[in-house]
Amino acid sequence: MNMRIIIFLSLLSVCLTGCFSSNPDDIRAFMMPHKVNTTLSTYILQPPDEIHILCSEVQAIHDQRQKIRPDGKISLEGVGELEAAGKTPKQLAEEIRLEVIEYYKLTNDDPVDVQISLPQSKFFYVLGQVNMPGPRIYTGRDTALNAISLAEPNPMAWIERIQVIRPSENEDIPPAIFELNFDRMMAHGDTTQNVLLQENDIIYVPPTILGWMSLKIEEAIRPIARAFSGVYTVRRGLNNDSRYYY
Repeated sequence: MNMRIIIFLSLLSVCLTGCFSSNPDDIRAFMMPHKVNTTLSTYILQPPDEIHILCSEVQAIHDQRQKIRPDGKISLEGVGELEAAGKTPKQLAEEIRLEVIEYYKLTNDDPVDVQISLPQSKFFYVLGQVNMPGPRIYTGRDTALNAISLAEPNPMAWIERIQVIRPSENEDIPPAIFELNFDRMMAHGDTTQNVLLQENDIIYVPPTILGWMSLKIEEAIRPIARAFSGVYTVRRGLNNDSRYYY
């Protein structure tokens, strides 16, 4: 019996291994955190990002916080409406400067500074066997280690075979996928796979073999359990109502 279980688990392991699609060389599509100082300089503003505008020479717009409207615009006192969506913070700052110099005399070379106070338009995703799955707001400094830790892998998580996926916008180019050993990262401090995430990246935490079996059993039993639960509820309701009849 033990031998049959071992053979079954081995075959199941082979089948599950075939379900994984990854290439170790695909990690080259990702940047390492220590090689990138910042990524927000190329951040493209979109609704509903919130920005902080600084311009000490023009008090009317200085220290303003603006949330980009659904139409992609912001409205500044004394300046009017400006298109913010689709621009980097630096590009928007330059556009504000060009509008302001028509009404104010500016002495500094860069009088306007636009900062991202609350990024809210871009996401990456952590899915699978974690306690807190779903989208995460992309900040530009999100690492795989940080994302997985915050999502909290559950006891069924196969943390040695976590997949990091970068979808491709080009139909002719396949997505970049590599496996990450989170256990080695935690136990030995191995950060060679601790990549810097980008917008729309996906981290998938698969179940272990036993976890996968448990999920399949639960999936098969759930409809039966619901059916019996419904029958029990109906019978209980009928029994409770019977006391009103003589």
